[in-house]
Amino acid sequence: MSHQASQTFPGATPGRYWHKLDDGRVQCDVCPRACKIHDGQRGLCFVRAAQGGQVVLTTYGRSSGFCIDPIEKKPLNHFLPGTPVFSFGTAGCNLTCKFCQNWDISKSREFDTLADAATPQAIAKTAKELGCKSVAFTYNDPVVFLEYAVDTAIECHKLGVKTVAVTAGYISPEPRREFYAHMDAANVDLKGFTEEFYQNLCTGHLADVLDTLVYIKHETKVWFELTTLLIPGQNDSASEIDAMTKWVVKELGPDVPMHFTAFHPDWKMLDIPATPHATLLMARQIALNNGVRYAYVGNVHDLEAESTYCHGCGQRLIGRDWYVLSAWNLTADGHCTKCGETCAGVFDGPGGDWGAKRRPVNMTARMNAHG
Repeated sequence: MSHQASQTFPGATPGRYWHKLDDGRVQCDVCPRACKIHDGQRGLCFVRAAQGGQVVLTTYGRSSGFCIDPIEKKPLNHFLPGTPVFSFGTAGCNLTCKFCQNWDISKSREFDTLADAATPQAIAKTAKELGCKSVAFTYNDPVVFLEYAVDTAIECHKLGVKTVAVTAGYISPEPRREFYAHMDAANVDLKGFTEEFYQNLCTGHLADVLDTLVYIKHETKVWFELTTLLIPGQNDSASEIDAMTKWVVKELGPDVPMHFTAFHPDWKMLDIPATPHATLLMARQIALNNGVRYAYVGNVHDLEAESTYCHGCGQRLIGRDWYVLSAWNLTADGHCTKCGETCAGVFDGPGGDWGAKRRPVNMTARMNAHG
């Protein structure tokens, strides 16, 4: 937690999960860190702080930017494929991953990065007007802006817009119940499969993430997929991937898609090379051998290893090259056109044609234009 001098946080919104301690501090109860802070101090995430004897969220209604992305970028391959998703994040994170690929946002302590602003109602309305099937809380972990994400999700559902969380799954049980009650889909980063990896590179604990995954699978109706960024020499051994994928099949079932994505040198790990393509293919094959029905590679071009196949007859159901769809051999409700086997996921008619487009949206300008 921060030990800086006491300060105030203008415009902050009261948090929903915290309690007072006997020594005058307050404890944030959103994630397993349980930061204990004095008035004027911030928690490790830097965006939840103590003010007036309570925990407040300092980034409510403020964003690092809004953009329309392909849903496959989240990555979600089995949730409304080919459709545009209205994406935004804020700042801060409750993990300290040395390999962070969005460090300029998630590690930001400069609030001038929060250059755009929008109410939950405005976000939902804009997503609907721009033809987006869903809104994604992404770029940094929505766990740290839970109140803003949940309030936005409520407004989205009023307009028939679905919601997506892109998260590391590092959240405590009580807020987790509220958070996932308002999500339709999630991509969860399973960053590695050893406690050593989580402690040394993320300053977190593997068990808390696994607990979240089991909760999502067995206690919610949220569609979710897993992503593991494979880092050379850190979490890319065949034995670790074997153990991870066996655990996924045993505890979560064979239908949870797994994405093995390529690392590129960033943040505090500039001395480690990019992930070889062969490592991604090895991980994918181990997953398939262990019973994972949908295993993918990411951050590379590979039509074969990015496409979706029927686990019944082997037909290519969805051809996919990065974010662009080609072949489509699914019925409107997600069955193989050849053998009729169900493809797990959330499908609504034919695949979309959004492709790889990325379109920034100036929410401040839109809100001003609409009064």
